[in-house]
Amino acid sequence: MSTPTASSVAPAEGRRRGLRRLLPEDGTPAAAARDRRRSKQRRRLANVAGLMAALVLTGVGYSALAPGASAADDSTGNPSNAVEAGRELYTRSCITCHGSNLQGVTDRGPSLIGAGEAAVYFQVHTGRMPLVRQEAQAAERPPIFSEEEIDQLMAYVQENGGGPTLPSGDLRDGDLAEGGELFRLNCAQCHNFTGQGGALSSGKRAPSLAEANDLTIYAAMLHGPENMPVFGDNQLSPDEKRSIIDYVQTMKASADPGGYGAGRVGPVAEGLVIWVAAVGALLFGIFWMGTKA
Repeated sequence: MSTPTASSVAPAEGRRRGLRRLLPEDGTPAAAARDRRRSKQRRRLANVAGLMAALVLTGVGYSALAPGASAADDSTGNPSNAVEAGRELYTRSCITCHGSNLQGVTDRGPSLIGAGEAAVYFQVHTGRMPLVRQEAQAAERPPIFSEEEIDQLMAYVQENGGGPTLPSGDLRDGDLAEGGELFRLNCAQCHNFTGQGGALSSGKRAPSLAEANDLTIYAAMLHGPENMPVFGDNQLSPDEKRSIIDYVQTMKASADPGGYGAGRVGPVAEGLVIWVAAVGALLFGIFWMGTKA
């Protein structure tokens, strides 16, 4: 093993001495500035480390709490969650008129106890509720709530007030001929023979069924809104309700066999239109010939 020679030690020693000459001596202003720079760098590193630690702790906390939060938001899979979400919607949009316990408020809104999810679906899905202003009859308009929110309101009212529930399955699985007879006996006097609707007393009106879907018609029969009577299962069985729905929807989809149907308002009204048009044309002809003579 060879020992370092004087020639190899001298350059290294010289480099160390040169480095010491470049570094400022302690106590000098240059050394103080150097220390301040180092202190600032250490503080920056400490801040970055603290920020990283905070981000890591936040991520860990979110990971621990996120499953519970997502489960609470899953109102469609858990009935209790749907009821809780419905309670929040009810408190925000319905409690002023229907009361904190669904008991109703005098001169504002009726009780929802016993109304059931059928009433909620009909009133909210058709945009009649929440009510914009007090009138003789709530006007139909686009719904404010989404389908999910309507389901949540239905769950809350059904859970706390009870009442008729909505059916599932095919609501047109009925007898078409029987549905026509039942419609003429129970519905045509207000909704017209072709479902076009008509005026009622006290500024009210039986709405047209042109835009009503199957579930809306079924819910209306269970709920009995405005002047419409309630058709419970004792008045019309579920099969009879399905027959009426089948008739109404088939009638809407059928073309007019006689050409222009004049709004399908019925043979008497159509005959009146034809008579007035014919008499008007005849009078016009008489006056025209009289002026020529």
